[in-house]
Amino acid sequence: MTAPVRFPRFFVTAPAPCPYLPGRTERKVFTELKGEHADALNDALGRIGFRRSQTVAYRPSCANCRACVSVRVVANEFRPSATQRKNLRRNSDLVATECRPWATDEQYQLLQKYLGARHPGGGMTAMDDIDFADMVEHTPVSSYVIEYREPSDGERPGRLVGACLTDRQGDGLSMIYSFFDPEHEDRTGLGNYIILDHIRRAADSGLGYVYLGYWVDGSPRMQYKVRYRPLERLGPDGWVRMSEDEQSGLIAAATRPRDRSGDFVGNKDGLPEQVESFSPVE
Repeated sequence: MTAPVRFPRFFVTAPAPCPYLPGRTERKVFTELKGEHADALNDALGRIGFRRSQTVAYRPSCANCRACVSVRVVANEFRPSATQRKNLRRNSDLVATECRPWATDEQYQLLQKYLGARHPGGGMTAMDDIDFADMVEHTPVSSYVIEYREPSDGERPGRLVGACLTDRQGDGLSMIYSFFDPEHEDRTGLGNYIILDHIRRAADSGLGYVYLGYWVDGSPRMQYKVRYRPLERLGPDGWVRMSEDEQSGLIAAATRPRDRSGDFVGNKDGLPEQVESFSPVE
């Protein structure tokens, strides 16, 4: 006699200020990832719009808002634009290494520099080294950290300029959190390069997609995700490819000059800080 199937139990957070759109509130539904079937559960939930944070899979569940939309790049059909090709050439000397999910002080210092420049006042700026280790190391699924370093001088590893905590799912790579040196004088577009490298890695591995998390229409800080073609978004009828015309319009809007007033305050694709304030989903 086989054991009964154990379905995950879902919970929902209490309403909290939205980190993306001022004046709105958010809720998230989530469940715990644990046990021998954690990878399979994470794969299944990823296909329906969930994201992972440590041992939790979550997605937005807001009462009157559907602005957060899961998006993924179709890796084997991706063709870089002229700007993206230039970025690839400019950073082609970087040495990318897949590392086990083990936090280092070097990574933590780079994260702090990134947060201070790109997300000052955000929820993650208060992270200490223990919090960072929890984010990286507490994973029940197939994860690794990809480090991006400048060339070695022959004696020591090159300077760390970027990193990404990444899950390998059954159909693609899920970029959990990436960070980089935002003030490097000789390199621009490091964040975009990390995404481009993930698309190449997925295609080379025979994986169909790179999951970029949530695109939030109306949040300037999330508009970079529309720059990668072809892009699919998750809707009521499943994953649907954005049309060329729509994506071209979104890219044009995303690349207009703007000041920093559009910066959001909060985690990037992040789980709410007060995760203890939840109730079970009925």
